[in-house]
Amino acid sequence: MNDNPRILAIETSCDETAASIVEGGKNIISNVVASQIDIHRRFGGVVPEVASRHHVENMTAVIEEALVSADMDYKDLDAIAVTSGPGLVGALLVGVNTAKALAYACNLPLLPIHHIAGHIHAAELVADMEYPALALAVSGGHTSLIYLPEEGKYETIGETRDDAVGEAYDKVARTLKLPYPGGPEIDRLSAEGEVSIDFPRAWLENGSYDFSFSGLKSAVLNAVHNAGQRGETLVPENVAASFQASVVDVLVERAVRAASEYKVKQLIVTGGVAANRALREAMIRSFPSDSDVELIIPPLSLCTDNAAMIGAAANITWKKGERAGYDLNGDPGLALG
Repeated sequence: MNDNPRILAIETSCDETAASIVEGGKNIISNVVASQIDIHRRFGGVVPEVASRHHVENMTAVIEEALVSADMDYKDLDAIAVTSGPGLVGALLVGVNTAKALAYACNLPLLPIHHIAGHIHAAELVADMEYPALALAVSGGHTSLIYLPEEGKYETIGETRDDAVGEAYDKVARTLKLPYPGGPEIDRLSAEGEVSIDFPRAWLENGSYDFSFSGLKSAVLNAVHNAGQRGETLVPENVAASFQASVVDVLVERAVRAASEYKVKQLIVTGGVAANRALREAMIRSFPSDSDVELIIPPLSLCTDNAAMIGAAANITWKKGERAGYDLNGDPGLALG
């Protein structure tokens, strides 16, 4: 078995149509992403049916661009990998069915990849992972703490009980009349404001690693609404800064405590929200370069949804000998591990 397989990876779990060729789980040969942000911005969020239709339109061109950019053909590949879940079911099906067709036509192994495993192993593209490790996956649809005792083993020790952190950002952004996606807008606005409002931190029960952001979201909405009822105007920059401070405090506290309790060697912070300036700065302060825990935060291009991260995770699936049949289906609720 090839120890450095060249894998064509496909990612269509939400609103990015992506394809990448990754060698040995570390070397990105090509990485192409067709974003739909401008399309969904008019709706204030991702519309699943619209996303699916655009995946159908973009899929062939994105794969062809990945192959051309790599100066490769299908005969140069060792396997086809695809995100099989979780995600929007219609979007997943476009990628899964494309991958199955290519695997069948080219007689190549088909590798099913979990979307969050992909986010975690984006770290492989910038550093060598060491175990045990801890991953904080934060995005529009996911907020999870995952313990990795060894390669290919995942234990979810904490997850959101309501809104994912990215969802909370989008909802607060709408309250402040900011465009979609809300995360970058609030991050930008908060840099100009002060933490002047004491918004709640949901610590939950003692010892929990779970998250809850719905109360914080409601607190922001109520603060803005009540100020309007009184004829007052809150400074948007200060609302954004205060909201973001609450989010960051909770994320950092959970990560610091878990890293200590599980005695991990590395902490990986990944997902779209990992691009957040305040979160990155707070994590770097909590895990400085001389810390016993190495902090890994992939660059922005590898934090947001992309197929290179799927190719990185696929290398582990390849080594474990796991293969999917042509009955593979998209699973919007697929569990990790």
